[in-house]
Amino acid sequence: MKEEANNEVFSKEQWKLEAQAVIDDVKHHVRDIKISEKLRNNNQRFHLNLTTLEGLKFCVELSSAGFIIVGKAHDNTSNRGSDHFETPYSLLDFVSPQYRDSFGNSLVNKLKQLSDCQ
Repeated sequence: MKEEANNEVFSKEQWKLEAQAVIDDVKHHVRDIKISEKLRNNNQRFHLNLTTLEGLKFCVELSSAGFIIVGKAHDNTSNRGSDHFETPYSLLDFVSPQYRDSFGNSLVNKLKQLSDCQ
């Protein structure tokens, strides 16, 4: 994750914007992804509730260290994993084979559209 040039931690509002950008980027390749409204989000971390295309549910922590699965249910932080992911794409690639297919098909379709325009 990006940090401010002076190495300060993001403000809560900046984390919310970062979380929303992640949601907007991957929402077409998951069943559901939202900012947790039950867990405490602050200037050091934000929590996302993720449901994969397979129907698997996770709670994901977004921080300056990247992404980490902290629970195997929405709004649950009782099962913190040890795997850190630098991007939401690497996390999704790890937990969701259907994400790979969806993302790959999306790229193929975009390339086809570009080819058709030329």
